[in-house]
Amino acid sequence: MNTPFRCGYVALVGRPNVGKSTLLNRILGQKISITSRRPQTTRHRLLGIKTHGNAQLIYVDTPGIHDYSGRAMNRHMNRTASSVLVDVDVVVFMLDGFKWTRDDELVLSKLEAVDCPVILAINKIDLLANRDELLPKLQALSDKRAFEQVVPISAVKGDNIQALEDAIEKLLPEAPAMFPEDQITDRPVRFLAAELVREKLFRKLGRELPYGLTVEIESFKTEANVTHIHALIWVERKSQKNIVIGKQGRVLKEVGTEARKDIEALIDARVNLKLWVKLKEGWADDERALHSLGYTHDE
Repeated sequence: MNTPFRCGYVALVGRPNVGKSTLLNRILGQKISITSRRPQTTRHRLLGIKTHGNAQLIYVDTPGIHDYSGRAMNRHMNRTASSVLVDVDVVVFMLDGFKWTRDDELVLSKLEAVDCPVILAINKIDLLANRDELLPKLQALSDKRAFEQVVPISAVKGDNIQALEDAIEKLLPEAPAMFPEDQITDRPVRFLAAELVREKLFRKLGRELPYGLTVEIESFKTEANVTHIHALIWVERKSQKNIVIGKQGRVLKEVGTEARKDIEALIDARVNLKLWVKLKEGWADDERALHSLGYTHDE
């Protein structure tokens, strides 16, 4: 008896900084989604495609859903995350450990309109000091909704990830693959390169500044086996420019070196990366500026 092939879309949703991108990278065994300790690192919808055996799982990584909508960027992220829920086959609702916040409640309320199965994935269980507390906490969270399954995981350590994948796969419809077997994302390399630069900036800079910057690839071309990339780092205020560059260009140089190494690993080729910092006042609260920088509503 032949095992039927299953294929479908799986939305990874949750409030900011619960580990959605870390989980996606762990599942794929390759880094395509950037991560940092800063909330709202993910700003775009991104597909991660895993094909194996008799299944193709198309994961949709989304920005964290949050209660603040005071700026155009925040509204964009919430719209992007919410729109994904309309047409997927399975939703994985991720929590950070056993914390429950107002933003988690907001995500749960958005799931009320979802008709497909919802799996609750409780991340960071490796940080739970007393494992005896696990069962009652799982029960308390299970009471919030009739979840298809509740799976405690550690995206960083890899604990129980296979169990989560197995649970998802069983819920996918019988259907042929939608993408080639060797494709792992729908995003072009230049998008991933910009994201890797932004990741290094998020990790290098202070708490507030990252939310006032974005990265745009100005040129991307390969000559004599070297890929030459020119990237623009846009900031909102003049005072931010010097911070991003750093004393004697130190910050910018470190960001460039770290990003170049990751891009070389991604494309398996030598990279010459040039970074420039430019000012576009108030871009993160300007719908037209957001659109020009690639933050579109139909991604």
